[in-house]
Amino acid sequence: MDKKIQEIINLIKEKDIKMIDFKMVDINGQYRHVTIPACSFDESVMEKGIGFDASNYGYAVVEKSDMVFIPDPDTAMIDPFCEIPTLTISGNAMIIDSPENRPLAQYPRNIVLAAEKYMRDSGIADKMLILPEFEFYLFDYVGWDVSPNNISATLDTKQSYWNSDSEGHGVIVPKQKAYHIAKPYDASYECRSEMCLLMEEAGIKVKYHHPEVAASGQFEIEPQLGEMSKMADATMMIKYIIKNTAAKYGLSATLMPKPVYGEAGSGMHVHMQLFKDGEPIFSDDNGYSHLSETAHYFIGGLLKHISSLCAITNPSTNSFKRLIPGFEAPVTVGYATSNRSAVIRIPAYAKQPEERRFELRNPDATCNPYFCYAALLMAGLDGIKNKIDPRTNGWGPYDFNLYNLPEEEKAKLKGLPTSLDEALDELEKDNDYLTAGGVFPKELIANFIKTKRAELAEIAKIPHPVEFEKYYNL
Repeated sequence: MDKKIQEIINLIKEKDIKMIDFKMVDINGQYRHVTIPACSFDESVMEKGIGFDASNYGYAVVEKSDMVFIPDPDTAMIDPFCEIPTLTISGNAMIIDSPENRPLAQYPRNIVLAAEKYMRDSGIADKMLILPEFEFYLFDYVGWDVSPNNISATLDTKQSYWNSDSEGHGVIVPKQKAYHIAKPYDASYECRSEMCLLMEEAGIKVKYHHPEVAASGQFEIEPQLGEMSKMADATMMIKYIIKNTAAKYGLSATLMPKPVYGEAGSGMHVHMQLFKDGEPIFSDDNGYSHLSETAHYFIGGLLKHISSLCAITNPSTNSFKRLIPGFEAPVTVGYATSNRSAVIRIPAYAKQPEERRFELRNPDATCNPYFCYAALLMAGLDGIKNKIDPRTNGWGPYDFNLYNLPEEEKAKLKGLPTSLDEALDELEKDNDYLTAGGVFPKELIANFIKTKRAELAEIAKIPHPVEFEKYYNL
């Protein structure tokens, strides 16, 4: 018996596990799951897997849609949110073939593994480290209704400025003044600390957590750098932990990019590094901001393809309500050091060679993390292979506040797409860098675009409350 499988069996006995929960991922990057009694678990389950219908997960497969989910023993952990002792395991989707199963190319976890293999085969690097920053809101109340006679959304945070005359204790945070604010104003401190402790128990190292800018309950948890495929798994688990821990405290957590009008949006900035043979290839003491030519070419690839990437990194209509000037969200295609108005920011605090990196600031957590991280790697590798220099293409470096430029100068800058519809148009035109090496199947890209177009069509039919304000009395 495989040693890792034996360790799982031993853990089941030691912790008196009653249920085994298998977590799969659909096309939108949401967990689905199937649970079996622990008494039914044995070596054959790990080797032969669990059958499921891939079409119900959003994948338009050419083959028969019956697939098999093969658990990955490295992902096994005790689920902290189940009252009945439960072991949870993630894994990969396989096509039921004779004589052997083969990976379902459209399955998110398989795509991120394929992107890593493509990177290694290229000879450019053998490891990508990433660090996503998780911004989110915690609400005391949230509710919505979309029906013929009511279209509304209501949310509340007790300590937000709009409750200054009703909170009763004067513990109110002024608008847009919550950044790093301490107790008693930081009322969800224990909740977030528990989130971080649970992440640590899950093997996800945490850098810190803190209140973010928005006074209506915005916060951030930042993990430490990790290998791309493992961080994709960790991203799913981090979101799971954030939402379930919030529920335990009677709160509602959302990573939605722009839930509150007039407040800062929530992004998922992604820091990136490449290594080869244990050495950082983005570092150069003589380069701009101590970054190498290879790093610049990687940045160039990201900026060249940024419009099509937005369909994957910002795949909701709400995403583009965050990507507007004035709320520290990036809107300009360019790069710079310590500049939050450019889409790529180089952190000045990363001074050691093994720390030097940059962050892409437009992504948000409505993305499927497996698609997102794989797409960023593929765009960067395309930049390196084709020596796409951001400097010669006029993408910076922009070492000044882009928001303060005169309007005539702003008009010369290239901006991000302003809608999901525009981003999808760009993805239709520009996706060869994704399909290189067969990493992203063309069928998946076509189906992803089709799925998102259907969302757009559905939302476009629904009247918006602001339309009543603008047009009701015309």
